[in-house]
Amino acid sequence: MDTPTLEREQALWAAGYRHVAGLDEVGRGPLAGPVVAAAVVFDHAQSSIEGLRDSKQMTAKQRIEMYDTVCGAAVAWAIGAASVREIDRLNIRRATALAMRRAVARLAVVPDYVIIDGKAMPELKWRHDAVVGGDATSLSIAGASVLAKCVRDRLMQRLDRRYPKYGWGDNKGYATASHMAMLDDVGPTPHHRRSFAPVIQPRLL
Repeated sequence: MDTPTLEREQALWAAGYRHVAGLDEVGRGPLAGPVVAAAVVFDHAQSSIEGLRDSKQMTAKQRIEMYDTVCGAAVAWAIGAASVREIDRLNIRRATALAMRRAVARLAVVPDYVIIDGKAMPELKWRHDAVVGGDATSLSIAGASVLAKCVRDRLMQRLDRRYPKYGWGDNKGYATASHMAMLDDVGPTPHHRRSFAPVIQPRLL
């Protein structure tokens, strides 16, 4: 199991970039709910955070416990999101970029450099590097992945109480068999992404 480090951040600090933000998103693939991004900036004195790793490698309990740890250790952190309406209007890539820009813009410090998980995002506007698998190797990105995952999960659990038939408390809006069956049975809610084909195209049963 990979343990994220501050090696990439330290190289940028050594190059003169004071505030380096790690940035990650959650929710590009689901059929329902927003896409959520988080940005995290650690201090130069930070060395490591025991137990912090890619949020996908952590249990829900571990992520919840790590949420406060990351927030307490960070110089700054922030959350940004793009709504279902924005996803349908812009497409998921542009909506993801919007959520990321909102997260970075809400940081209490202005980042000199941003490192993001995945592919380059020209729409981001800030100078950045894209690192495939960055949430498993960069401590800042790993911290952002935990914050984004926890926030989105809470949102989907809240929506699950309003629309309990879709199982969002468990599937978080992803296309599980039970979720798809409910779409076939009663159709989409206002929180479903109408631009996603499985939502608007009925299956042959």
